[in-house]
Amino acid sequence: MTAVRTAAAAGLALILAAACTAPAPPRGQAGTSAATVCAPPSGVPEAETATTIDVIEQAYFCILGNYYSGATMDARSLLTAGFVALTQEINREGRDLPEAIMPALTGDRRTDWAAFETAYRKITDQVPDLRDQLADVTLRAIVAGLGDHHARWTHQDKRPPGYYDGDGYGLGLAASVTGTQVNANPGTAVGPLFVTTVEGGAAQAAGLRPGDIIESINGSAPFIDGKASPAIAALYPEYPQARPVRLRVLRQSTGRRWTVTLKPGLYQRDLADLQVVRSKLVDDVAYVRMTGFAPDSANRVLRAITRLRKGRTLSGVVLDLRGNGGGGPLEATRLLSAFAHGKVTAYQCTADGTCAPGRTDDTVELLHLPLAVLTDRGCASTCEHFSSAVKDLRIGRLVGTRTAGVISGPAQSYLLANHTLLSLPARRHLGPGHEVIDQIGVPPDHYVPLTPKDAAAGRDPALAKALTLLHA
Repeated sequence: MTAVRTAAAAGLALILAAACTAPAPPRGQAGTSAATVCAPPSGVPEAETATTIDVIEQAYFCILGNYYSGATMDARSLLTAGFVALTQEINREGRDLPEAIMPALTGDRRTDWAAFETAYRKITDQVPDLRDQLADVTLRAIVAGLGDHHARWTHQDKRPPGYYDGDGYGLGLAASVTGTQVNANPGTAVGPLFVTTVEGGAAQAAGLRPGDIIESINGSAPFIDGKASPAIAALYPEYPQARPVRLRVLRQSTGRRWTVTLKPGLYQRDLADLQVVRSKLVDDVAYVRMTGFAPDSANRVLRAITRLRKGRTLSGVVLDLRGNGGGGPLEATRLLSAFAHGKVTAYQCTADGTCAPGRTDDTVELLHLPLAVLTDRGCASTCEHFSSAVKDLRIGRLVGTRTAGVISGPAQSYLLANHTLLSLPARRHLGPGHEVIDQIGVPPDHYVPLTPKDAAAGRDPALAKALTLLHA
């Protein structure tokens, strides 16, 4: 797993773990059986059991009752997405059935569910050996039908055998197109595709280096007509995927082209990479890298700045949020409050347009230091909450590239009957100016992209620009 994906996973884990109050009976579910009502998890998680049509039903009504726009959405789109995935999976298995026909849907949620369930049971009864597999792809497609990257259905953590805390899993590299982009917003990717970091594992053993350009992945071009292709996803495998990945690589400095095959696996990561907050003095500037908005991370950033400030005058702070996958919104608010008081940092809005402002915590002592923030396409979710507030409130300047555009809203988690988790945003996030950030991202004040030549030479043009701005 790459640093970007690790940060993103950490952000998701924090969101899933966020405290939430038990919901009222889901809207439009009068008379729904207790089995279909979802509630936040509590206590010690139990062993996961098989996904069944009853679990799919529970998830369907949970979405309609708790999702941001569940009360007003056309639920037929979810059932259609589920049925498409069901029939495609049967076809992939070479078992297509003449009875696998989508039932007519009326727009009545309960009637449509009954029709869907009848058709589903009729199909899966004929292929009992595929029942678990079909249930999994159907439920996954229904959730994906929301088109919301903060809506997730997750199994319990399944780690590779021999895993230890801090291990990485994957190819052992990070690339210029991040895992966040591949999974949530591929339209934001631009070429060329190149290695930005080699963390270990197969990539290190194969001798890959930062700056190496990836010309093909398993024989497919990473960009077709300027658009990112699905092939890029192979760079970010998740356990238990273990398919080898064949890369065609160009090293610009020597002109060498070669093919290398990397097999996903566990690898030991550098201990420094595991630290959420790292800091150092760069000339007279406090440089702080923050890989996630984990619990107490804001306090750790502030302590680091105070320590670097002791006995000297600082010209400012560079906060490096590149690859920061998000985390707890309260941490973002607390950190923002060290640079501004009496401000609204974001809005959380319901489907009817009612918005609740999030305000700075004015008990946090102001630093009274100029701020530059480094951003990239790996800065997602809570990282974008922070970045948009810095920009809108003119707290500092953003340097680098646009953020991920992956901030639909804070998610709440609900426990399904088979002990899996369904995570859904109940509110939509808007920036301090009421602007939509999701799918768009936050643009930098100074656009400074990393190039393959920069990566190969170990140069950091965004940091250099930030230092210049602070010294000016």
